[in-house]
Amino acid sequence: MSQLEILHPVLGRVIENIEKVMIGKRDVATLSLVALLAEGHVLLEDVPGVGKTMMVRALAKSVSADFKRLQFTPDLLPSDVTGVSIYNPKEQQFEFRAGPIMGNIVLADEINRTSPKTQSALLEGMEESSVTVDGVTRSLPRPFFVMATQNPIEYEGTYPLPEAQLDRFLLKLKMGYPTANEEMEVLNRAEKMKPINTLQSVITIEELSVLQEQVKEIYVDETIKQYIIDLVARTRNHPSIYLGSSPRGSIALMKTSQALALINGRDFVLPDDVKFLAQFVLPHRIILKSEAKFEGMTADHVISKVIDRTPVPVQRSLNR
Repeated sequence: MSQLEILHPVLGRVIENIEKVMIGKRDVATLSLVALLAEGHVLLEDVPGVGKTMMVRALAKSVSADFKRLQFTPDLLPSDVTGVSIYNPKEQQFEFRAGPIMGNIVLADEINRTSPKTQSALLEGMEESSVTVDGVTRSLPRPFFVMATQNPIEYEGTYPLPEAQLDRFLLKLKMGYPTANEEMEVLNRAEKMKPINTLQSVITIEELSVLQEQVKEIYVDETIKQYIIDLVARTRNHPSIYLGSSPRGSIALMKTSQALALINGRDFVLPDDVKFLAQFVLPHRIILKSEAKFEGMTADHVISKVIDRTPVPVQRSLNR
């Protein structure tokens, strides 16, 4: 992936640290960091056993974040996510017991194995950065980042996320199987110990917060913004798309492009940043027409065509 040059010295250390655990997943690690810097959330979809959970744990350890894990099951309740008020007879009052959502980095494992009602409790926190329990609204800690994993919906016993909820995720990524050489390296490293147990943090949570603020200062030229608008508009007029991306998709493209520019050591966004990230930002935000699905088209394929057919602005004086 040509757009994933790690030129920022601090962020480069984070990626290198994750690679001590995750073999051959530099692209996924970098894109996850893009989402974290852009203050968004990631949906990791793939078959069981390819390292989705390990990726989140490695990222959390690398940035010394307060890590929480939610294992979604069919019987999980919304209060198991947000927390619950319990009566304390000694104090004669209710006390709030925080749920796993009250962390800096939250792993929502197998999110599509729980009921829509419980899914909504997590997604509300993602959108509002707060949860309401017994009528009291409680702010979530900052930084706050959710990485949800899900198995493909074809697997038995899953509740696919509705499109309106998928739209809450900044990026949707896939891990993929390792190559033969990468899998050999995985076996060699796991032969005597678990690499995740020895992983040390390389930046503090305070440094991460500063980097998130720096992302907002990355310059986005008007021509870049127009390019983003053109890309998203084409999803709304495409003959194979029933429902195109909302303005939330435009915002996501801009924010992730700013984060990628910072990782690449720049203080401005290039058209190539937008073009590269569109393949991870837009596919899960569209709904294909039935006839397009019948013809074997996928959202990834259609968005790829949209990207190819949208004119890229000339990089005249974007370097300022």
